[in-house]
Amino acid sequence: MSPRKPNLESSIYLGNDGWWHGRVTMGVKDDGSPDRRHRRARSETAIKRKVRELENLRNKGRAPNAGRKPTVETWMTTYLTDIASLKLKPRSLDDYWSKTRNDIIPGVGKHRLDKLQPEHLERMYRAMLDEGHAPSHVLKVHRILSRALKIAHRRRMISENVATLVDPPSVDETETNPFTMEEAKAFLEAAAKRPTFMRWIVGVGMGFRQGETLGFRWPYVDLENELFHPRWQLQRLTWRHGCADPHACGARLHRFDVCQPGCTAHKGYKRGCPQPCAKSCTKHASACPQRKGGGLVFTRPKTKKSQNPVPIPPPFIPYLRQHKEQQDATRAAAGELWQEHQAVFTRPDGRPLDPRDDWQEFKELLAEAGIDDRRLYDGSRHTAGTILNELGVDMVTIMEILRHTQISQTRRYVKGRSQLSKDAMKRVGAAFMPAPTTATETRTETTSTRADRSRRRRRVH
Repeated sequence: MSPRKPNLESSIYLGNDGWWHGRVTMGVKDDGSPDRRHRRARSETAIKRKVRELENLRNKGRAPNAGRKPTVETWMTTYLTDIASLKLKPRSLDDYWSKTRNDIIPGVGKHRLDKLQPEHLERMYRAMLDEGHAPSHVLKVHRILSRALKIAHRRRMISENVATLVDPPSVDETETNPFTMEEAKAFLEAAAKRPTFMRWIVGVGMGFRQGETLGFRWPYVDLENELFHPRWQLQRLTWRHGCADPHACGARLHRFDVCQPGCTAHKGYKRGCPQPCAKSCTKHASACPQRKGGGLVFTRPKTKKSQNPVPIPPPFIPYLRQHKEQQDATRAAAGELWQEHQAVFTRPDGRPLDPRDDWQEFKELLAEAGIDDRRLYDGSRHTAGTILNELGVDMVTIMEILRHTQISQTRRYVKGRSQLSKDAMKRVGAAFMPAPTTATETRTETTSTRADRSRRRRRVH
């Protein structure tokens, strides 16, 4: 009778099926039973290599949990539903879901987590770029997948996060196009003809984000101490089902067939025909009779730094007081039709301004002011940072006004002007180069005698 092998010692043997088998004790399972992992190979050398790999993972404490590993699709669904939803803001979570459904699951969703290789991700990224996706979009997909795999690795579901072995596409920094001082004045002159004039004064002059500006409410506007407290922002959130069976709720809206070439049903869609629904589709929450959590909602800013108070320029105070008086008059005229939200910038019935209408008005004002098309962010936040820099405000103060957490982020918002560069180089030139000498008048000699020609030659030499 052979002696009993010590604990944690592995077994290697040749089976009756012609395969070499290896069994490694990795510890105990959740129910207390021994966790014995099985490997097999055609040769003894190969099975020894596989056994050594398992033993190394066990000894380093990096052994993946027992059981069949989920697919990337299954894990991403679990990650977004049960893990990411506890930390991410609603808009960020919606973005994660969108990129998971449209890019990650079609690209690598069928692979098991433990079988996923760097080459699979690289091919997916290459295909996304070939389809016309921007490198920044591919980089966001990479970060979402890497974060999900990091959690899986932390929970020992996989031995390594393969996303860390992949170099995602490099992204060129988006070039900003803020208003010049003249353009900002022309824009505000055009806005002065509209009832939303103060909204654009605050947005362009103080550099608030669109959601922060539209989310301002009077209890957080301190006119006495001349401070804005941006504690809230206005966002449009995706509706969620409030019913027990989301799939059945949206039955009449499910589409499982791909549109044929030349489809006319979605001719007016900017992004083309929508993707078919999954077999277990739970979307279409906007049509749910018990829908919840969507529409225009006041939410907290993303970071605590974004909630820091911002001083109001003293010349703005009289205009804000006048704006409040006009709003009180509008509220009294509306009577029962007024919907109170305490918003600073409202529609005639008291509801906050719709971000879509606000964006459309920005484009109209650009055309009225004769300014070329640009992003709303360029015409507000980037403009405020750049003009503050032109006025000689130091970078740390600009960072505090824009409420950035890092000064490197502020530098990306502040675009240098060519006029400032010209002035700087003019001072450099004046410091290095001597002043030009005064030119003397030159007279042309018309005499041509031999003595005159001799005198001219002597002067030349």
